[in-house]
Amino acid sequence: MQNKINLLESLSTLDLFIFFSILGITIASVIYGQYRMNKTNEKETFLDLLIMGRRLTLPLFIATLVATWYGGIFGVTEIAFNQGIYNFVTQGVFWYVAYIIFALFLIHKIEPYRAVTLPDLVGKMFGPKSAKITAIFNFFNVIPIAYAISLGIFIQLLFGGSLFANTAIGVSFVVLYSMWGGLRSVVYSDLIQFFVMCAAVLLVLVFSIFEFGGISFLKANLPESYWSLTGKNSLATTFVWGFIALSTLVDPNFYQRCFSAVNGKVSKKGILISTAIWFCFDICTTFGAMYAKAVIPNTESSQAYLTYAVQILPHGLKGFLLAGIIATILSTLDSYLFIAGTNLAYDLAPKKLRGRVWIHHFGVIFVGVLTVIMSVYFQGNIKSVWKTLGSFSASCLLLPVMFGHLFPNKISDNQFVTACIAGVITTAMWRHIPKTGFYQNIDELYMGIVATSLTLISYHLIRDKKLVG
Repeated sequence: MQNKINLLESLSTLDLFIFFSILGITIASVIYGQYRMNKTNEKETFLDLLIMGRRLTLPLFIATLVATWYGGIFGVTEIAFNQGIYNFVTQGVFWYVAYIIFALFLIHKIEPYRAVTLPDLVGKMFGPKSAKITAIFNFFNVIPIAYAISLGIFIQLLFGGSLFANTAIGVSFVVLYSMWGGLRSVVYSDLIQFFVMCAAVLLVLVFSIFEFGGISFLKANLPESYWSLTGKNSLATTFVWGFIALSTLVDPNFYQRCFSAVNGKVSKKGILISTAIWFCFDICTTFGAMYAKAVIPNTESSQAYLTYAVQILPHGLKGFLLAGIIATILSTLDSYLFIAGTNLAYDLAPKKLRGRVWIHHFGVIFVGVLTVIMSVYFQGNIKSVWKTLGSFSASCLLLPVMFGHLFPNKISDNQFVTACIAGVITTAMWRHIPKTGFYQNIDELYMGIVATSLTLISYHLIRDKKLVG
């Protein structure tokens, strides 16, 4: 196999027909979602736009949740290509734990609030100031930089050109269709993308096993470190990803799907079934990327999985694979653009403008432009995006929100805000100050969590002391 190929030239007419047919079906589902929107009045339309009028059923819940979570396929396959099953631990196992915690312990707590967004929920739990600061933190957490970069890489592999230009073109296309039809259109397109993306990664693994053999082939052609749970990393570095995975517990996309579901039972069952599907998906992507490393070890790591997959599949399935890859990216990118627009239109907009559909459209466009600009700052490094934004989310919001679930009414609106600010300031300072010796190995996420924890514990102890006194 070749380390580098001209992707477009490797495709047949059949491949292109299949690829554009699936893309066309996806666009048709968006149009159908727009057609199905509730247009009774502006208030009803806006509620339907954001959470489908709380009519999300189990099959659609599973499809949209699974599809939304895998837009960074080039990121996870790059980690697997470079470090083997370390990817399955850090991008898989840690996250399964977070999903199960959400399903078993949080669903029944959030359902009675009948919230529309995560900041809306936090506002009902703590107060309006907490809602605003949550909305600000969440806004930066849902800017879909990693997924925009993934789309840019995909288009670059097809047509060449600069990563920035391809990212801008791709995001512009997604912005246009993300504005129409609301969450319903996102969910319907996710349904198509769900089946295509799951089938595509499975095909790559199946053809790899038939062509080269199973685990014995990989063990013979990969370094021993590729089978280590921590790879070549320290335990502390590995567990950073565990805390980042727990940021799922304050991820607005997760909450929005749960708020949109028919009831809590659908949410709980849907998350547990989705976790089983994610497990299978991660097996396919991790081992697929490891086959790529074993067969074409010197290729560009960010492009290795796609370069390998296109060469191992026959014509017809190449086009299906490309459709699966772009489906994986689009299903996440459109969801994050949509939720970021919601964040601006519902959580951060002035009261007199809240609930206006055009504000939501403006929000999606604004976030799209900001996403492209910020992709330049991260220089196409998907892992860096996840690490940076995930660290801030986990260290600042995670503990205050979980504290509110575990100990209702124990901290006030102002105390929640203080804890979040302490976390973000400490995380930012530790990230940028010079460090030597032992301190170089302490990640900023840990310092942010310590600051947030100490603030919450202090308030809790002071409150208990006052009650005893």
